[in-house]
Amino acid sequence: MWIQNICVLGGTGFVGSHLISQLSQAGKHIRVLTRHKDKGKHLAMLKNVEIIETDTHRQEKLNQYFADMDAVINLVGILNESGHRGDGFRQAHVELPRKIITACHENKVPRLLHMSALNAGIKNNPSIYLKTKGEGEQYVHAFAGKIAVSSFRPSVIFGEGDNFFNRFAALLKSLPFAFPLACAHSRFAPVYVNDLAAFMMQSLNEPQSFGQRYDICGPRQYSLQQLVAYTAAQLGLRRRIIPLPDKLSHLQAMIMEYVPGKPFSLDNYYACQQDSVCTEKSLFFSTPIEAVLPVTLGQLNREKQLDHYRHHALR
Repeated sequence: MWIQNICVLGGTGFVGSHLISQLSQAGKHIRVLTRHKDKGKHLAMLKNVEIIETDTHRQEKLNQYFADMDAVINLVGILNESGHRGDGFRQAHVELPRKIITACHENKVPRLLHMSALNAGIKNNPSIYLKTKGEGEQYVHAFAGKIAVSSFRPSVIFGEGDNFFNRFAALLKSLPFAFPLACAHSRFAPVYVNDLAAFMMQSLNEPQSFGQRYDICGPRQYSLQQLVAYTAAQLGLRRRIIPLPDKLSHLQAMIMEYVPGKPFSLDNYYACQQDSVCTEKSLFFSTPIEAVLPVTLGQLNREKQLDHYRHHALR
């Protein structure tokens, strides 16, 4: 199987931007479907990249734009929804994969790469995020006999523009002295986005990856408290990280569930009850956070220093 023409959903996001850049450099022709074309401006400058604004949840649009594609890559995912009942999670993680697999089948697209999540579908965890990620993954693999499907289940992903460390960086900047941290002892094995993108691109043409579900981790495990403390250090911020006990963590999640932007939610709290780490049979990438974050977070620190100098220059 030789893959040249690829349709990507969720391509304007963090992982998609890095993956599409690598695909473009490899000479692939990429069609990016997005509901907001302006979010793909940074991709439009890449070679052989076509940005199409459309409603990706309409079956007829997927059927239209999957025509003549060699592969589809689904990167769509949300960590929080605007509501509180799970409807947003189900639409993004279950209903959309069903429409994607239908459009692949009807257009005879032979290859599908599907972004899932570590612990997706795990039993006895009330997180709707994890539950719906598991349902979507199960559904696309049910067609593995007709379409070559591979799923990727990473721990938290880091790199330039990530949603994890940058979110904590913003929160740390907003609190001057102490930082109360929910689920401080939850463990993660962060995955470097460029490693993940390279592996996904490599998997496109590899028959041994067909039907596989890859649990993916970085080389080291950290508690959430360690990751937040490391972020503060790279930003040059002195913050006392205060681990909250479980009841206070749950209370914080209940309150922040209704804060605009949902920096932390009840579903995040439930997901953090399960460590996002791998077993010996999983796939491990070699790049640690210490090789990347001093550059990406250091840039944020330099911008903060420049803002300080500008402020004093105007006095």
